[in-house]
Amino acid sequence: QVQLVESGGGLVQAGGSLRLSCAASGRTFSVYDMGWFRHAPGTEREFVAAIKWSDDNTYYSNSVKGRFTISRDNAKNMVNLQMNNLTPEDTAVYYCAAKRSWPPLTENPLSGDFSSWGQGTQVPVSS
Repeated sequence: QVQLVESGGGLVQAGGSLRLSCAASGRTFSVYDMGWFRHAPGTEREFVAAIKWSDDNTYYSNSVKGRFTISRDNAKNMVNLQMNNLTPEDTAVYYCAAKRSWPPLTENPLSGDFSSWGQGTQVPVSS
C-alpha cells in the first residue's frame, strides 16, 4: 500500500481557485490508480476525480467536470487537483485515495474501490 498526505486546502471565495496536492510514499506509485473524493457534512463521501495509472485517462463527476483537473507526476509521486470557479457547494473535506491497478478503474468509482486514503484537507468556499 501507499501512504498519502494531502495539502493545499484552505478558505477560498466563490469563483476562486485552489490546487490540492497529494504526496504518496512507496516505490510502486506509478501502478496505482489515484482519485479524489470529498465529504461534506450531512452527505455521503462523493467521488470527485480519478486518473488511471496505465494511460493517464481521467474521470470526473458531473458536478466538477469542466472546472476541476486531476493530474499526476509519477517522478515526484504526486497527484494534484486543480479546482477552478469554486462554489459554496464545493465546500468539503477532500481526500486523496489510491487503488491497485486491478480491478480496472471505472468512470464513476466507489470509495470502496480504493484501499489507501489520506487524512483529508478542508476546503471551505465562502459566498
